Amino acid sequence: MKFHDYCTTSLEDWVTKFYSRIGITKPKQIDITAISRCLRIYVHYKPIYSYFEVIGRYQGIVIDCREPPEKHREIFFHELCHILRHAGVQSMMPKAFRELQEWDARHFVKYAAIPFHMLQYINFDDPHVVEQMTDIFKVSPELCLERLLQLQRNGYFRQSVPTQSFHWD
Repeated sequence: MKFHDYCTTSLEDWVTKFYSRIGITKPKQIDITAISRCLRIYVHYKPIYSYFEVIGRYQGIVIDCREPPEKHREIFFHELCHILRHAGVQSMMPKAFRELQEWDARHFVKYAAIPFHMLQYINFDDPHVVEQMTDIFKVSPELCLERLLQLQRNGYFRQSVPTQSFHWD
């Protein structure tokens, strides 16, 4: 049921190279603590809105601890994208540029949480593929479904896969 007409995006390729550079090859290695330690980024969990900050050599990400645990990774990747790929102070930049950075961060979350080079660990024939993906990648079912639909739209599957086959209980 899968692939070969799929062409990875430049952002997917960027994420694959990034993970390769820091030695992440399997889903269980995608870990907030390990990634942040490798990059010397401090991560804090506080009951406030999530954000990142870079002050001199200090880099930090604050994750809203009131969010469910599977959302923590998604928040982490969103803020990590800003640190790794973006520059400038969003409150002082033109709206279009800020929107572009947010668009990039949203896509980065999908690709960093469920990277192309790790799709081999997913059984796409499983009728509970979304649940399987949430277990493997430790992210929300909504993000898994979004990634599956993106893969389908871009030709990863040989045949059209009805979205109702992607379900979770």
